[in-house]
Amino acid sequence: MTTNRREFLRYSAATGALLGLPGAAALAQDKTAAEAAPRKLSMLVLGGTGLIGPALVEYAQSRGHTVTLFNRGKTNTHLFPDVEKLRGDRNPDKNEGIKALEGRKFDVVFDDTGYYPRHVKASAELMAPNIGHYVFISSISCYARNNVEGMDESAELATMEDPTLETMGKQYEYYGPLKALCEQAAEAAMPGKTCVIRPGYIVGPGDTSNRFAYWPMRADKGGDFVVPGAPTDPIQVIDVRDLSEWMVHVAERKLVGRFNACGPDKKLEWGKVIDACVKSASKPCKPHWASLEKLEALPRVGFQIWIPYAGETKGFHMVSNAAAVKNGLRFRDIETIVKDTFAWCKSLPAEQQAAVFRSVPEEVEKQMLEALQKA
Repeated sequence: MTTNRREFLRYSAATGALLGLPGAAALAQDKTAAEAAPRKLSMLVLGGTGLIGPALVEYAQSRGHTVTLFNRGKTNTHLFPDVEKLRGDRNPDKNEGIKALEGRKFDVVFDDTGYYPRHVKASAELMAPNIGHYVFISSISCYARNNVEGMDESAELATMEDPTLETMGKQYEYYGPLKALCEQAAEAAMPGKTCVIRPGYIVGPGDTSNRFAYWPMRADKGGDFVVPGAPTDPIQVIDVRDLSEWMVHVAERKLVGRFNACGPDKKLEWGKVIDACVKSASKPCKPHWASLEKLEALPRVGFQIWIPYAGETKGFHMVSNAAAVKNGLRFRDIETIVKDTFAWCKSLPAEQQAAVFRSVPEEVEKQMLEALQKA
């Protein structure tokens, strides 16, 4: 069975959130990471209040680094009252734009909110004379194709007919090409001083997309539930804490180049993820596997995280992370990720917990289960 890009986008309700993701201990427990930082760095985070930002700031502070945030001041404003906060907008032509960054000097800038090349170009060029290192967070969605297993950082990048467009597109079809253009803008502004990090699915505590949280939460709900694909399908995810800790590691060692930050270090099977979710559940539950062929006959829902291991998406969860692992990237095991994500999600208000299940409505799930039993 082949899978084209339209099907890829349909199966992955969170494609646009790939901002862009076990087997070993966390980087914080790694001997190298446990050592004192080589020197204390002044760090600027463009954003700092979303998924990556809080984990990044907390770990950087624990290492003794000084952190400054630049954002609009609209999201999670209560976080980090002790941190300097510069106000502005990534769009240099909107309100005060990036004026707050003029003349400021930092050892390293983390850019995890760059989605349009014009914005990245403006901030990178403005700060280039006054910073030593620019770390841009891209995505494996930047690649032109997802059908090749084991592709590394040299793989062909996605392009778009009009590179000046500043829209993700109706199905986020421009997300990847725009990320590729953002990478190029950063590297052009600071050649030899830029590190591009390409995550896949970023998961863990704080991930409000619900794309990963759905599975441990659905298992805990109990009863029968549908799982797409096969237990042997590969999957790559990286805990936001592992990604953030490695970003600090990158800054401390002033690494440059391009790195795929996908996890884990060895192949992870989709069935092992579901097993971990079942084991974490407080109620009896049973997964019912729906192969690609069976899915074709079932109602369409926005299954999360999983991507068809076939056709044009066969290589999506098989991206090589060898370069990043060689340079210190480490991963929590999937059982820990599931446990911690579930605990975090259960700590949220009831309405936020309920939102986890919106991608697979209960009535539709019942129809799917009935259809599977008849098949």
